[in-house]
This record gives sequence, C-alpha cells and structure tokens, in this order.
Amino acid sequence: MASRAEKPVTVTLGPLTRAAQDRVKSGRYASVSEVVRAGLRALEREEALLDELLKVRVAEALADPRPVQPAEDVRTALAARHAKRTGKPA
Repeated sequence: MASRAEKPVTVTLGPLTRAAQDRVKSGRYASVSEVVRAGLRALEREEALLDELLKVRVAEALADPRPVQPAEDVRTALAARHAKRTGKPA
C-alpha cells in the first residue's frame, strides 16, 4: 500500500486506457492503479525470467567445448547466407 513518502504518479496509457478500464469494470481490479501495478509486477517477472534465460545461455556458451570461431568468419558466413536467401550480393 502507499506510504506517505510515495507521491502520486500520473501515467498516460493512450490506447491501453480502454483495456485498463475494462479490467476495472469486470471487477477483477478495484482501480486503474491496481491494473498498472499488476502490469508492472508482470513486467518484473518477465524481465527476471529473461535475465535467468540469458544467464543460462551464457553459461552454456562458455561451457561449449567446440573451438571458438573468429568473428570475421561468422560475419562472412552470415553475409553469404543472407545473400543466398535474398538474392542480393553479399
């Protein structure tokens, strides 16, 4: 709940205003403020999951026993693949 130290924040939802109001009208939330707080909590969960996924992927990459490929070789291979798919020269 809001403490005295917290100051009100004005948020412009634009086209999301209707979606927030619909959630209040449905009875799922008591106010648009609750909808916004729920959205921020969901965003925090999503970002935490993405951070964890990134950590896992980096750990997998660092543990990969295959030899490292020089960046220029990767760029050349990607450019050739792109050229083949688009019909444009690399």
